[in-house]
Amino acid sequence: MPNLQRGTLTKQLTLRHLRVICGLAEHRLVARVSAALNVTQPAVSKQIAELEEIVGTPIIRRERNRLHLTSVGLRLAEHARQVLNQLDRAEFDLLAMASGIAGSVNVGVVSSVAPILLPRAISLFKNGAPDASLSVTEGHFVSLKPQLEAGQIDLLIARIWQPSDMEGIEQRVLLKEPLVVVAGRNHPLAAMERIAWKDAVDWPWILPQPDSVARRAVDALFAEHGVALPGNTISSLSLSLNLELLRQMPTLCLFPQRLAKAYAARGDLVEMPLDTRNFLSEARCFWKKGALQDNSALALFMDCLSQAAEYNKTIPFS
Repeated sequence: MPNLQRGTLTKQLTLRHLRVICGLAEHRLVARVSAALNVTQPAVSKQIAELEEIVGTPIIRRERNRLHLTSVGLRLAEHARQVLNQLDRAEFDLLAMASGIAGSVNVGVVSSVAPILLPRAISLFKNGAPDASLSVTEGHFVSLKPQLEAGQIDLLIARIWQPSDMEGIEQRVLLKEPLVVVAGRNHPLAAMERIAWKDAVDWPWILPQPDSVARRAVDALFAEHGVALPGNTISSLSLSLNLELLRQMPTLCLFPQRLAKAYAARGDLVEMPLDTRNFLSEARCFWKKGALQDNSALALFMDCLSQAAEYNKTIPFS
């Protein structure tokens, strides 16, 4: 256990220490950490030794050529990421305020991504540019893509199945998070430790719209598991409606894992032991080429999205 006295970390830890512990958590090799931070390997080793002296216990253990953080090192790395993210946010807020950005941003987003990324991104955006306006339209990729191409929306955020290049459109990966199968807590399958896909398809399902990319991905998922599509289905994009249906009906639904665990912790949902094979786990944003240079508010919102995505990486699912 660490041998610490209160106030030690605030007095002795530096930003270099924080960056090194975060680098170790990500790269696990001193050489890679030194390259990422643009410092020498002896400098990284020195920072590790100083950290262990400050904390009073080992923060790493060596196995062959790799470094593994101890339980204390892992916890310290988690706090270090949060501190560095908060400093990044402070710098971002001050720069945004100084820029005096106004204008407008129109965002199209799929419902499975909106509650995960947008609340924090919008909060950052409005803090930095209170005079800029923002509108959000929910839909699915097939319905939103023509709006992006026509200039009706500036940014499209969606989960992608079989990504490909699109002429005149830029894109960027925002996050990777799997979808999982959920049921209401009173569903007859909720208490079962093992469930086969052939058993699950006999129940009602809430599925994406028939003409959507997500629905084609779902169809392929059922085919991969060797089962036919459920015959009893409801097509819905509404998260609030889907939650209420799960409470009132013995139905199954696909949810982002982070949301599923949050609602499961409240006792509203149960995550089912069905392998979804990480399908639709990648969320991307799309914008027209040149739009970031022409719309400073959009460029700022893109930075906010990136910050929100990074923040999601630093907090546990629970």
